[in-house]
Amino acid sequence: MKQTKQQFRTHISFSELKIWDECPFKHKLVYLEKVKEFKGNEHTAFGTAMHYVCENMFDQDNNLEKLFDKKFIEELTLLKEIEYKLNTSLVTSMRKQGKAMLSFILPHLKKTFPSFKIVSVEESLMEPLAKDLSFKGYIDLVIKTPDNKYHVIDWKTCSWGWNTKRKTDRMTTYQLTLYKHFFAKKHSIDPKQIETHFALLKRTAKKDNVEIFCVTSGPKKIENVLKLLDKAVYNIKNKIFIKNRVSCTEGYGCEFFNTKFCTR
Repeated sequence: MKQTKQQFRTHISFSELKIWDECPFKHKLVYLEKVKEFKGNEHTAFGTAMHYVCENMFDQDNNLEKLFDKKFIEELTLLKEIEYKLNTSLVTSMRKQGKAMLSFILPHLKKTFPSFKIVSVEESLMEPLAKDLSFKGYIDLVIKTPDNKYHVIDWKTCSWGWNTKRKTDRMTTYQLTLYKHFFAKKHSIDPKQIETHFALLKRTAKKDNVEIFCVTSGPKKIENVLKLLDKAVYNIKNKIFIKNRVSCTEGYGCEFFNTKFCTR
C-alpha cells in the first residue's frame, strides 16, 4: 500500500464527509493514501458539461449549445487520455439529450421563481470548523426572491429522475444542509431566511426534463449533520479508520471491494 502523502488535512468537503460516512477505511484510501480506482466515465463528463452550462447560462451572449459541446468534448478527451474506452453510442445520445435540455433550464428556473436576483454563481465556501481546519464547498447557485428569502440551489444530472427515497436520503440532503449552514455563517444571514433546493436535469426523461424541488434543512437537521461532521473530523485527526463492511457490496458497491487495497 502507498505511504500516506498527507497526514493532516486543512479542509473537509461534503464529498469527503460522504465517503467517510460510507466507510472510514475507504476515506483513508482516497484522501490519505491517494488511491483512486474510479476516474470518471461518460456520465461524469456529461454532468460536468451541464454544470458548466448552468454556470454560464445567465450571460445572454453565450451560445449554450456551443458551451455544452466544448466542455463535453474536453471531458471526453480527458477520459481518452487515461485510456478509458468510450461508449460511442452513449456519447452520441448524451450530446443529443444534453442539447435538447438546454432550452428548458433557465425558463424552468424563472417559472419556479418568477422574480429573483442572482446572488452568486459557483460561490466558494471555506468556513472555519476548528483550529487549522475549514469546511470547503462550492454552491452552484444562490438567488434572492422579493420576500427576502435566499435560495441555495444545487444542479444534479440524472437519467429519468429521483424517486422519493433518493429525494429524502439522509446523506444526499445533508449536502444542502451544510451549504445552508455555512452560507449563513459566511454572510451573517438568519438561516430561517435560507431555503435549499435540488435542481434535477433529467437526461432521458420524455417530459419535465428539469425539476426543482425544495429540501427541508431545519435546525434539528443542521444539528445532526454538524454532529456527523464533528465525528468525522475527530476520527480523521486521530487516524481512526474502521472498515464498514456493510458498504462493501450493499448500496454503494465500493470500487475497492476485493482489490489489493482492501479485502473483506
